[in-house]
Amino acid sequence: MFVLYKFRSMKVLEAGTEACFEPGNTSRITRVGKIIRKTKLDELPQLINVLRGEMSLVGPRPEIKKWVDAYPEKWKLILSIKPGITDNASLAFRNEESLLAESMDPETTYREIILPEKLELYEQYTLNHTFTGDLKLIMKTLITIFKNKPPNS
Repeated sequence: MFVLYKFRSMKVLEAGTEACFEPGNTSRITRVGKIIRKTKLDELPQLINVLRGEMSLVGPRPEIKKWVDAYPEKWKLILSIKPGITDNASLAFRNEESLLAESMDPETTYREIILPEKLELYEQYTLNHTFTGDLKLIMKTLITIFKNKPPNS
C-alpha cells in the first residue's frame, strides 16, 4: 500500500463527510479539474510514485481495497507486479467517468461490467508484458492524450 499522488481536481469534502467511491458523480469536479482530467495532467504527480519505486510507467492501475476485495483471486495475479500509470485498460476505458455518469446504477456498472473487463486486460498484461510492448503502450497513451482536446475547446 502507498499514497497515490494526483493533482486535486475535485472540491474538498465538507468536514465530517466520509470519503467514498462515487462512480459517475461529477458534481464535485472543478472547472480546472475537468481540463486536467481530460488531458490526464492529474496523473502527472504519479511520476513521484515511479521515482520512489512504488509504481511503473506501464502496468495495471492501482485500485481501491473495496474493488480488490470484490475479485480477490483475479487481483492475486495482478498484484504480483507493480501498478502503472498507463495500460491497455486505461486506454480502453478512457471515458469511464462519462460511462458511469450515464449509468442508472454506476456502482453496479463498475462492479459487473467495467471492472471485469479491466481485470481481463490487467491479467493479459501481467502474463504477457514486454519492454517493447510497454514502449508501444507509452506511445499509444501519449498519442491518445494529445489527440483529445480539453473540454470547451
